[in-house]
Amino acid sequence: MPVSSTTCEFGARAPDFLLADTSGRLFRYADIAGPRGSLVMFICNHCPYVQSIVDRIQRDAAALQKIGIGVVAISSNDVETYPQDGPEKMRILAEHHGFTFPYLYDPTQEVARAYDAQCTPDFFGYNARSELQYRGRLDSSGKKPAEPDVRRELFEAMALIAQTGQGPREQVPSMGCSIKWRSE
Repeated sequence: MPVSSTTCEFGARAPDFLLADTSGRLFRYADIAGPRGSLVMFICNHCPYVQSIVDRIQRDAAALQKIGIGVVAISSNDVETYPQDGPEKMRILAEHHGFTFPYLYDPTQEVARAYDAQCTPDFFGYNARSELQYRGRLDSSGKKPAEPDVRRELFEAMALIAQTGQGPREQVPSMGCSIKWRSE
């Protein structure tokens, strides 16, 4: 059953993190922050919603990086239950799709909880002051192939944030698979 992200809490500060990428290199929020804003994405390998948009995620991330937006993806799923979401498979996915941004693993799931991530994909767009300005979807396609003229909602919102420091007030929440939380 698909899960939706929550609405944007405008101005909420970006939680810091210290997470490793698939080669073991550590990153903090400050390491990925761009001069004009930052995009933090919660994704994973197995989710059909992510699988259907991963090429567009890379396309938009590369375009956003060119205008000063820092980009990072984080996988927080329980890898004991979903081993395909673990670091080695993450490395393969990132290489296959030519990710131009770090793909980090959140083994304790503390970062996903700090961000209040709900689903994969879940997008958090911050301005240059690390204030939340976007908590919407990539586009309207969901897990279907996108129409050629589909509006690039995430890209447009982040470009607006880069220009003005403010996100659009009308946002449609992202939808996808739930974060796969570890049982306590």
